[in-house]
Amino acid sequence: MTVAAEAARRIAELRQEINHHNHLYYVLDAPQIPDAEYDRLLRQLQDLEAAHPELITPDSPTQRVGAEPLKAFEQVTHAMPMLSLDNAFSAEEVEDFDRRVRERLALDEEIEYVAEPKLDGLAISLRYVDGLLVQAATRGDGVSGENVTHNVRTIASVPLRLTGERYPPVLEVRGEVYMPKAEFEALNKRARAKGEKEFANPRNAAAGSLRQLDPRVTAKRKLAMFCYGVGEVTEGHLPDNHFDTLQTLKTWGLRISPDIACVNGVSGLLDYYQKIGEKRAALSYEIDGVVYKVNRLDYRQKLGFVARAPRWAIAHKFPAQEELTTVVDIEVQVGRTGAITPVARLAPVHVGGVIVSNATLHNEDEVRRKDVRVGDTVIVRRAGDVIPEVVSVVLAKRPPEAVPFQMPGRCPVCGSDIVRAEGEAVARCSGGLFCGAQRKQAIKHFASRKAMDIDGLGDKLVDQLVDAGLVHDVADLYSLSRADLVSLPRMGDKSADNLQLAIEKSKTTTLAKFLFALGVREVGEATARSLALHYGTLEAIAAADEEALQHVPDVGPIVAAHIHAFFRQSHNREVIEKLTRAGVHWPAVEAPAADAQPLLGQTFVLTGTLTTMSRNDAKARLQALGAKVSGSVSKKTGYVVAGADAGSKLTKAEQLGVAIMSEEALLSLLAEHEKA
Repeated sequence: MTVAAEAARRIAELRQEINHHNHLYYVLDAPQIPDAEYDRLLRQLQDLEAAHPELITPDSPTQRVGAEPLKAFEQVTHAMPMLSLDNAFSAEEVEDFDRRVRERLALDEEIEYVAEPKLDGLAISLRYVDGLLVQAATRGDGVSGENVTHNVRTIASVPLRLTGERYPPVLEVRGEVYMPKAEFEALNKRARAKGEKEFANPRNAAAGSLRQLDPRVTAKRKLAMFCYGVGEVTEGHLPDNHFDTLQTLKTWGLRISPDIACVNGVSGLLDYYQKIGEKRAALSYEIDGVVYKVNRLDYRQKLGFVARAPRWAIAHKFPAQEELTTVVDIEVQVGRTGAITPVARLAPVHVGGVIVSNATLHNEDEVRRKDVRVGDTVIVRRAGDVIPEVVSVVLAKRPPEAVPFQMPGRCPVCGSDIVRAEGEAVARCSGGLFCGAQRKQAIKHFASRKAMDIDGLGDKLVDQLVDAGLVHDVADLYSLSRADLVSLPRMGDKSADNLQLAIEKSKTTTLAKFLFALGVREVGEATARSLALHYGTLEAIAAADEEALQHVPDVGPIVAAHIHAFFRQSHNREVIEKLTRAGVHWPAVEAPAADAQPLLGQTFVLTGTLTTMSRNDAKARLQALGAKVSGSVSKKTGYVVAGADAGSKLTKAEQLGVAIMSEEALLSLLAEHEKA
């Protein structure tokens, strides 16, 4: 045997032996040799590969770190979406989940579930082709994430090549990357010694470590991973249930949590939740709850999904961690839609591994109910381990000078009246067109396709215009010069010209579209159209009182209050005057004859994909005949028009007994009345 052949034989032998011990150590938690012996084996392999670099392969145990630092992470589209989970915070919500599962499956017997610890880390997707790890990506928004392959290769518990022989040609594995508690403490200890910023909790440390552009930095932080499921699988045979699938992954060298268990029914779920909660502090990794999944895969197929979450799984979160601190001040914040939120400024305190210095008080009623005052000692928690909130006041520690909170009457940003509609919990700034806090949102809505339809004025460009101080309210759009536009980053001459043309074109609109563009709360397209038809002029709408406004179809007391408050604000009227002076105009509104609106008083809902026209076209044709087109199904809905792939709206219509209309029936209806 030649020297090269002997080296190749020994290299293959060492790789097999090292991978075997990695599997014992990281997957089975049953090491058979001391660390010193493992290190000797690895050193032998490194020396042989250094002498014979032509024999180095990507899946060698020596190749976990070696890539050059990246300039940026590339985006990866997931072959199958990485869905999030709905949450449960009580036993009653878990019982409701189980009841819904059994009802949808039409079963009386107990369901078998798999219960798993909910790791507090970062969701990841591993893609193996012919057993070789070729890609690792973060969850991202569920549809696409970041390619972090170089960094994931540094994680010792992630096999670079699968073991065994019967794995599928393509296998996508989902799991959670986390930082063990011991490594987290060691990392922060090193940071303190160097005078560097510490990580607030292991989850942040794991996320920060995995998103390092230099994999050598990631390698120094001993991340780990547990696998909890599969995504795309081609040509391979997997068991017909989740638990056995996880055990199969384990035989291929993938690490799964040793605390996973099969349980039956609600009692099994809640018993597991209690037991894992009792041992939570002793676990080597952080968890923030438990995940329950229906075990049988055919049941999952029947249950399906809702929105971005499966119906067959739910996360049962642990109670939020709580701490005592004091209220330094109570301020109000103005949201992008004008919502006024009282916020408690707190003496900083550690809650659930995070330093909390602010906590939401939600709304005026909630402040009064809890009677939170400046100077109070309060119990603070992170609701769902995420959002800090004040739970209650420790009245025994209240200082004598503490006074009840008073909601300000005017917006702290723009000075407009703060109004609160009857029956609503949230107070709002009424200066929607003028308020700086609402500026970007107001402009984006104003320029949207269903409003003024300013083509090319997208969200990023609105942000740039506002941040550059070029636009303070929607009327400023019509005074933008070509020089203003070309001064913006990535705005060329042609783009600037096209945008100016689109702004100029938008000056010609309709009263209904203009009303909708103003962004008056609760005034959607249908209500704006009703107002325009009823009053005919903007001046008449602005002058109407709340009682008169309620004579308009679809306008009740709450909507009337919003409209009246909006036009009462001088700031809003000033912006409207600027818009009309800039040349925004519309033709006179002619009320249609009664016989031209044969569908007046009828409400339609469109769902699914129409093949002969767009849903917007169908909506416009229905509205032209007097119909109201709503976005949601209720008992008042007359017809639901169901196109291809109709979803939850069709289901709700069937539950409520609302009439279902096919696309063909809609075309016949339109043809009949449009000819008339």
